Amino acid sequence: MSFNVMGDGQQQKKIIREQAHSNRKDQEDKEGLSRLICEKFAALPAYAAAKTVMFYVDVRTEVRTRDYLATALQHGKKIVVPYCVEGELELFWLQHMDDLAVGAYKILEPKVELRSLPERKVDVAELDLIMVPGVAFDRNGARMGHGFGYYDKLLEHARRETPLVALAFECQLFPGIPTQTHDIFMDQIITEREIYQGRGRSPV
Repeated sequence: MSFNVMGDGQQQKKIIREQAHSNRKDQEDKEGLSRLICEKFAALPAYAAAKTVMFYVDVRTEVRTRDYLATALQHGKKIVVPYCVEGELELFWLQHMDDLAVGAYKILEPKVELRSLPERKVDVAELDLIMVPGVAFDRNGARMGHGFGYYDKLLEHARRETPLVALAFECQLFPGIPTQTHDIFMDQIITEREIYQGRGRSPV
């Protein structure tokens, strides 16, 4: 099931977003489940094949990735993390966990003095695999974020063949997410219970 954003679509989004936030806040054993989900991500064939991988750095009650980042840095890959500048996501080549510091809104992000270094900047077209956060999802790969469009703007410039893999707790999945024609679907959604195959960016 998928809602069309007409009429009550925005209201549906509001209801789902609030329920997903509540579900995620109440999720028990976030640390243990997050580790399991991150390990599933790293076990994907797409991860093994990728040279450059984007991880998000968790905020609030998202599936926690920061603890797994130190492990990922030992995998011999170029690990990239996003950070927000004036409503746009920029990409940073993370080499050490010390490259991160608590910034605005208590979010862990690349240190300001490192962001301007040309060798640390990464273009989205370089990414071979992209880890995507979200507030709510359906099993068809539809994604709902916070409503600011940061990831939508980034992902529309990713290479067509680059897999988009979302991490979520099972409690963030819903029977349907309101979508519009320009919305980007995930290729896979990994939860503690299952790896769901989404529609991806292929034609309907």
